[in-house]
Amino acid sequence: MRALLSVSDKTGIVEFAKELKALGYEIISTGGTWRVLKDAGIDVIEISEVTNFPECFNGRVKTLNPYIHGGILFRREKPDHVDEAKKLGIEPIDLVCVNLYPFKETIERTDDFEEIIENIDIGGPTMVRSAAKNFESVIIVTDPNDYENVIDALKNDKNSIEFRRELMIKAFEHTANYDSMIANYMNKRFHEGFGNKQFIVGSKVFNTRYGENPHQKGALYQFEDFYSNLNILKGEPSFNNLTDINSAMKIAVSLGEGSVVIVKHGNPCGAAMKEDLITSWQKALECDPVSAFGGVVAVNGVVDKELAQEMNKIFVEVLIAGKITDEAKEVFANKKRIKLFDLGQARLEISGDLFDFKHVEGGFVYQDADIVKDEEVLNAKQVSNIGVEDKKDLLMAYKIAALTKSNCVTYVKDGALVAIGMGMTSRVDAAICALRKANELGLDVRGSSMASEAFFPFRDSIDAAAKAGVKAVIEPGGSIRDDEVIKAANEHGIALYFTGVRHFLH
Repeated sequence: MRALLSVSDKTGIVEFAKELKALGYEIISTGGTWRVLKDAGIDVIEISEVTNFPECFNGRVKTLNPYIHGGILFRREKPDHVDEAKKLGIEPIDLVCVNLYPFKETIERTDDFEEIIENIDIGGPTMVRSAAKNFESVIIVTDPNDYENVIDALKNDKNSIEFRRELMIKAFEHTANYDSMIANYMNKRFHEGFGNKQFIVGSKVFNTRYGENPHQKGALYQFEDFYSNLNILKGEPSFNNLTDINSAMKIAVSLGEGSVVIVKHGNPCGAAMKEDLITSWQKALECDPVSAFGGVVAVNGVVDKELAQEMNKIFVEVLIAGKITDEAKEVFANKKRIKLFDLGQARLEISGDLFDFKHVEGGFVYQDADIVKDEEVLNAKQVSNIGVEDKKDLLMAYKIAALTKSNCVTYVKDGALVAIGMGMTSRVDAAICALRKANELGLDVRGSSMASEAFFPFRDSIDAAAKAGVKAVIEPGGSIRDDEVIKAANEHGIALYFTGVRHFLH
């Protein structure tokens, strides 16, 4: 039996090779891997002894040879293949262990195109694909985490066709991901990220019990390793939980450490950032306690026992926080339906993806990620006769509006969301519905700051804001009726700011 080992990631390769040798495998290797194994005292054959041809062109060509690929690819169950291999002097290779040149690490480290090109693996993917194609006879190993399982399978008669098939699938995933990364990088470098093909690749974290509805299947995939850092402390996250957690975390991270955000069905129904987390929770809950029941809560900080006791007064379905202390977990222990997650650190973080995409029937639309910047508010143009000194509420209102389904209008007062209208077909309806709900809940919006993620097409929203006692408004501007909107703000003595940036979320 022969095994070919050629890896860029040398993690565990010496121990793996020793185990293979103990099982009677002859080891063939290349370049750096050969040297590592040789230095470890392992009897290893250099690839050129098999190919009868030296590595050449600075290592660009070393495994692209019939003695290698013939040994991997010929079908053992076909007599004509076996006879031809003997005739050509090709010996079988029964196990191939390959992982690829570190292209990802290279592009993260340097912009030197020549070095990047040299870190595009050619022989490696070819060997992986050859071995994967012939998985009925050949074991293909592409992940150091699989070394132990492979040795166990070889030692304990578990080297079944099903075992090799799973390794085959993993191998094709490995090369597909690698090629996708290269293509996406080249399109980013030369086509601003929008080439003729766009590859979106994720690694599965776990299956959800079902998708949006019980008759649908679902799973969570991640681009890098962000969700690997998610600690599942209690309960199982559903498909819908995960999308709500995403919405809540994005807003909470945008608002900053110390904020609390409550989301229901993808939309915020409460948010606050006060002097402490308990007060933030209480103020966030005031905005819409009815919708908050059974909601998803993101706490950008540490949930301690006292905060947990306060939150435990209502039914919260999901709590995600920077960290949830052991004492806080005890408070929630008897709540059967609550689901607890944290990141094991002082505050929440998001991955900060630079792109965004959405499925449409027959394909998907793809775009740069929409990033809301503080400067949009802090440097916004004052277009009314009066302004405001403190823009904290304007900033908070603006961020929540930008991260909420259009059409959206938000009202923030003293660091707390007091009214919100979202997902409406009319912007004036969003403004009026938000104020009506606030009135029903007895919330005082007088002195609040209002934000809209897109321009007001008419002055009616400003008139409604004035009637409610709003003191300041921020919006992108850009309507053909901006003059009417500005005039309305001046008539009512409202500070009005234009950012020049629209933030639709559809």
